[in-house]
Formats: sequence, structure tokens, C-alpha cells
Amino acid sequence: MKWLLMLMAAFAITASAADITGTWKGTAETAVGKLERTFVFKVDGAKLTGETTSNMFGKSTITDGKIDGDNLSFVITINVQGNDMKANYKGKVAGDEIKLTVEIEGTDQTVEYTVKRAS
Repeated sequence: MKWLLMLMAAFAITASAADITGTWKGTAETAVGKLERTFVFKVDGAKLTGETTSNMFGKSTITDGKIDGDNLSFVITINVQGNDMKANYKGKVAGDEIKLTVEIEGTDQTVEYTVKRAS
């Protein structure tokens, strides 16, 4: 029994999510110019929450956030010319850097970010 508990504890440690809690910043080139975005992530187990602020779209709340190992995904809602649109993020953590790909629903636009830990 003791060995089983130790094995389960070791597995839980190796399967744990990356801790990206904190502030991250990045810039992306878009069709309408440079988009600067700050993310404030909170991780609770496999759940990812928080908020993000950009120079073009203001503040958004992170929803449907998940983190599994070094992979993460979440959704934000942005307002584009009076229309709410969902931006679906997927990314991979590598130390103090996250590479993100963003797909905007209802468009064929994809934006690539590399964000770095700010605090």
C-alpha cells in the first residue's frame, strides 16, 4: 500500500500543469496594426482563469480555460466595431515564454503571439 501511494504521488507530480500564474506580456502583428496584450493568469489545478487587456480591445475575462501539462487553451470575448466575437487561444508553455495561436470566430484570421512572464 505504501508503494502504491508513493507511485500515485510521483505520477501526480509528473502530470501536473505548468504554473503560469502571474502577469505575461506580448505583442502581435495584425492586419490592423500592432496588438499589445497583457495576460493575468490564475491556475487552480487544470483550470485556467484570469483576465487580459489590450491596446485595441480593452479588458476581457478569460473563460473556458484549461491547462494540461505545458498545453493551454482559453477563450475571450472581444468587441469589434460593436460586435462581440470570441477569440479562441491555444498555446504551449516553454519556461518563461508561451507561444499562443488565436483564432477569431467568424473570420479566417489567425494571430500568433509569443508572451513572456512579466511578474
